[in-house]
Amino acid sequence: MSARLDALDARYPLAAGALVAAVATAGSLYLSVGMGLVPCELCWYQRILMYPLVVVFGVALVERRPGVSRTVLPLSTLGTALAAYHSWLQVAAGGRCAFGGCAAVQLRVVGLTIPNLSLVAFLLVTAAAAALFVGDR
Repeated sequence: MSARLDALDARYPLAAGALVAAVATAGSLYLSVGMGLVPCELCWYQRILMYPLVVVFGVALVERRPGVSRTVLPLSTLGTALAAYHSWLQVAAGGRCAFGGCAAVQLRVVGLTIPNLSLVAFLLVTAAAAALFVGDR
């Protein structure tokens, strides 16, 4: 019965990670396709790291595999570092177009820039994966 409870408990961080990754992916697609914003180079790298997480978390949720944290953590940790660096660039450049355009602030949502939103998403995904990693031990 203990293994069944563990499987039930693992569903919550799996579902949370899948939901955050899906919302982040849908949001980035809406910003570029729906609103016509052109992603900078750092945005592309962040997308490369976020998009697969939808599939990885989704499959792990269906199969109830909490061990997926070993796959997610390298991607989400690197994504967190990239998004933090991107956010720092915007602050350092004062929101002006510098550093190859990656420092330009194209949009603010509730006071957060696109890289800030990406940072929040990667932090949430990393937290979900860390919860799975700790629970898997």
